[in-house]
Amino acid sequence: MTTVHHPPVHETGSDPSSRRSGLVLLLLATAQLMLVLDVTVVNVALPDIGADLGLSRAAVPWVMTAYTLCFGGLMLLGGRLADLVGARRVLLSGLAVFTGASLLCGLADGQGVLLAGRCLQGIGAAALSPAALSLAIASSSGAARTRVVAVWGALSGTGAALGVLLGGVLTSAFGWEWIFFVNVPIGLAILAVLPRLVAAPPRPEVRERLDLAGAALVTGGTASAIYGLVHAGGSGWTDARTLAALGLAFLLWVAFAVVERVVTDPLLEIGLLRQRTVAAGSFLMLVATGLMVGGFFLGSFTLQRVHGESAVQVGLSFLPVAVAVVAGAHLAGHLLTHVPARAVAATGLALAAGGNALTATTTGAPALVLGLSVAALGIGATFVTAFGVGLADADPAASGLRSAVVSTFHELGGAFGVAILSSIAGAALVATTPGDSAFVDAYVVAAVIAAVGAALALLVVPTIDRVEGRVGRH
Repeated sequence: MTTVHHPPVHETGSDPSSRRSGLVLLLLATAQLMLVLDVTVVNVALPDIGADLGLSRAAVPWVMTAYTLCFGGLMLLGGRLADLVGARRVLLSGLAVFTGASLLCGLADGQGVLLAGRCLQGIGAAALSPAALSLAIASSSGAARTRVVAVWGALSGTGAALGVLLGGVLTSAFGWEWIFFVNVPIGLAILAVLPRLVAAPPRPEVRERLDLAGAALVTGGTASAIYGLVHAGGSGWTDARTLAALGLAFLLWVAFAVVERVVTDPLLEIGLLRQRTVAAGSFLMLVATGLMVGGFFLGSFTLQRVHGESAVQVGLSFLPVAVAVVAGAHLAGHLLTHVPARAVAATGLALAAGGNALTATTTGAPALVLGLSVAALGIGATFVTAFGVGLADADPAASGLRSAVVSTFHELGGAFGVAILSSIAGAALVATTPGDSAFVDAYVVAAVIAAVGAALALLVVPTIDRVEGRVGRH
């Protein structure tokens, strides 16, 4: 078995080393934030993009989902590459692809170029995201590692909320192109600075073989599942394409499981998915992201269609939601060192249920924002718990793959949430003037899902003595 050497952060004394480690974490977190922002940043800008580029009706939703499909579909491969060839190399390569693709999207003069750019963004993100978390964890320990997990959990929720805000402000002030152009100088700055702070790891003398067959099967299966979930949101769960895509995903995943049992160097040890920490972290990530992205999707439509808000007004309305996500993540980061993880997860999802219930039973834009903010407070705490549980007993050499597994459920959860809630909202999404109660059923379903998730969290989430360490099975 190859020993994977994680790149150390240069040390030049205690205080300078601490400052350097902090700067490295800041750069890695900034890179991760860009990736999460791009999941929702196009939400408010889609009408302007469609008008300028003459997008077909079928192409409009794929401006959002082409990115998610490639991001989620290739995440496991990106995590495995980070563990095999070094997180630093994979991170810098992924960031270069993502930055170049962002420039391509901003310069697009038609739907073909734009969709190709979004796919390339997703490919770069799939390499960058697990490598960034692996590198952040490898360069920290003890209480610092707890903070890393808390930061990553906060980014997962905050980035999605800020994406709506940033998309509305940039589109109104400078044009939709700038939701992509803004990534370019940030990406170039990180590419210039990060290699100076993080040393390149030594090349391993013996390399494991990359499981290309497994990579193709799991990527195809995940991509097919995301396609099916997204297609269900527009065409229904019984549509032939929806059923075919979900059926194909199941068959490809079964084939992946079979292949992984026989190859010498598997992409993923199937037993990993049976580990309670990984299974519980993935479950929490799936539910939390589904509630968050689905809620933001509904909230954007409700504010624009029911309450008549402009793009920039919708973006600003999501500012307290973003603050609530940060507050929830920060609070959970402290609680997880003292309170059982299952209690934090269950409480977070219970808050999400209460927030959605408030939204469903009240009227007016302020009540909607308040309900979404309460839900976001709980979801922020759940994100931190998902990462903390999923990586609690991970060896540093496998943290890239571990983070990729949990992060894959982040992308699946977003597609799943939008698909379910948009199917329930139905005609209200295309109505010119939907009534105050048009989206109530969808918010009720979101509240029920969160409540069921809270109950299940008490059963499936193990007690974590400390986020970075031991797992108690009591």
